Amino acid sequence: MAMMRLTRLLNTSGKTIISWAKRAFIGLMVVVIVFFIGRVYESQRGPALHRWHTWTADEMTASEIDRATFADYQARETTIFRDLKSKVTDTLNDDEKTPINRFYSQSLVYPGKFQPDWNRSFVLLPQGKPRGVAVLLHGLTDSPYSVHYLALRYQQQGFVAVVPRLPGHGTAPGALTGVDREQWIATTRMAVREATRLAGNDVPLHIVGYSNGGALAMKYALDSLEDSSLRRPQQIILLSPMIGVTAFARFAGLAGLPAIFPAFARAAWLNVVPEFNPYKYNSFPVKAARQSWLLSQALQQQIVQEAQGKRLAALAPVLTFQSIMDSTVSTRAVVDSLYRYLPDNGSELVIFDINQAANLRALFRPTLYSAVNTLLPPAPRPYRTTVITNTDSGTNETVARTTLAGAQEETVTPLHIAWPQDMYSLSHIAVPFPLTDSLYGREPAEKNRYGISIGTISLRGETATLSVGLDTLMRVTSNPFFPWMMTRIQQHIDCSHQINVAACLRSE
Repeated sequence: MAMMRLTRLLNTSGKTIISWAKRAFIGLMVVVIVFFIGRVYESQRGPALHRWHTWTADEMTASEIDRATFADYQARETTIFRDLKSKVTDTLNDDEKTPINRFYSQSLVYPGKFQPDWNRSFVLLPQGKPRGVAVLLHGLTDSPYSVHYLALRYQQQGFVAVVPRLPGHGTAPGALTGVDREQWIATTRMAVREATRLAGNDVPLHIVGYSNGGALAMKYALDSLEDSSLRRPQQIILLSPMIGVTAFARFAGLAGLPAIFPAFARAAWLNVVPEFNPYKYNSFPVKAARQSWLLSQALQQQIVQEAQGKRLAALAPVLTFQSIMDSTVSTRAVVDSLYRYLPDNGSELVIFDINQAANLRALFRPTLYSAVNTLLPPAPRPYRTTVITNTDSGTNETVARTTLAGAQEETVTPLHIAWPQDMYSLSHIAVPFPLTDSLYGREPAEKNRYGISIGTISLRGETATLSVGLDTLMRVTSNPFFPWMMTRIQQHIDCSHQINVAACLRSE
C-alpha cells in the first residue's frame, strides 16, 4: 500500500515537473520570439546598408599571421586596399559620391589622398643604432592614426616603433564582420617579432595599447609569462584600456541572430552611421562588440590565474591613463580586474577626473563629484596613483594629486593646465590626441588637413535634422592634458636604460 502511494506521488511529481518544464520552455520561446521580433523591428528602422558594410577583406588567418613576416603582412595589406578600391570605391552609386564619404575618391576625407595614409601598418626607424623597441596597438574600429603621436615620440627617443594595422581595420567597417580576436592577438605577436628583428633582443621592449589595443598589450604580456618563446616587455603603457566592457557586449551575439536571414542583414550592426572619418569607422558591427567582450573576459580570467600562480611578480610595470568617465570601456574594471592584482613593481594608474568647475555642474549626476574616491581602494596601495583634478571647485586650473605606492600621504602638484571652460570631462576617444591634432583637436594646428576637423564641430539647431547621433558629435575628441601625459611617458622611456627599472619609476 505504501509502495502504491509512493508510486502515485512520484508520478504526480513527475507530471508536475514536466508541466513546469513545458511552461518554462514555452515562456523562454516567447521571450526569444519577442526579442527576435523587436530586434528585427529596431534594425529595419535604421539606415540601409551600403557596400562598405557588406564588403569583407581577405585578411590573414591567425595561423597565417603566426607564420608570416611583417613584410608578408604588409604585402597582403596592399592587396586588401587594392580590392577595397575596386570593389567599393570604384563602384559607388551617384548618391554615395558625397563630399564627406571616406570611400569616394574625390571626397574631402578620402584616406588615399593623404600622405602618409595612417590607416596602414607602419614602422618608424630612429637615427643611429636603436636604443629600444616599441610595439603600439590601436583600438577597435580605429586605425594606426590613434597611436602615431606616441610612435613618433618613441622614434625621437631612439626606439624602433612598430605599429600594425589590426585585421579588419583601416579599410571598411564590413571588414570587422570577418575577423576575430585570435587574429588581433597573432598580429601583436608578429609585431613583436618584427621589432626584435630590427633591433635585436638586447634592447628594452615597450608595448603600448589604446582601448582594444590595451587589452591586446596586456594579453601579450601575460602570455609571455607562460610562454618562453614570447619576448617579455620591459614596460607596458595603456591608454583607456579595454580591461572590461559594457554588459551589453556580452549579448551582442544574440542581437545579431536575425542577420542569419539575408532580409534582416541590418541586425548584424549595432549602428549604421555615415562614414565621414578617414581614420575610424563610425558604423559598428555586432561581431566586433562580441569579440571585444570575449577578449576582455579571457583577459580578466588570465589575470586572476596568473595572480593565483604567483607569476605576476615577473610582470613589467604598467602605466595606465584612464578617464573617470568612459562609456566605451569600464573604468571600474581597470582598478578591480587589473590593478588590484599587480605587485609593487613601479606600476602607476593615472585617473582624469571630471571638471569639477564646469558650467554644467548643476546637471551632473551627484555621484560624479566623488567618483574617483569611490573608485580607488583606500591607501596604501601597491601602485602609484595620480588623479588629475581641479585645484578647487571654483577654478578650471588643475593639479596632480599623487599617492606613492605603499604610502598614505598625498602630494599636490600644480599642472598649470586649465580645463577648457566648456569641457566637463574627457572621453574614451580623447585620451591619445592633443588639442592641436588636425583631425580630432579642438584647436587644430592645421584645420581640415584631413578634410574635416571633427574636434571643432559645435552645432546648435534642431536635433531631428542630423543624420549622425549627438553621441558622435558631443564626445570630446582631444585631451588638454596630453602634454603632461607625454611627459609622464617620457619619464618611463628614460627609466628604460636603468639597471633597476622599478626603482627608477618609483623615484620619479
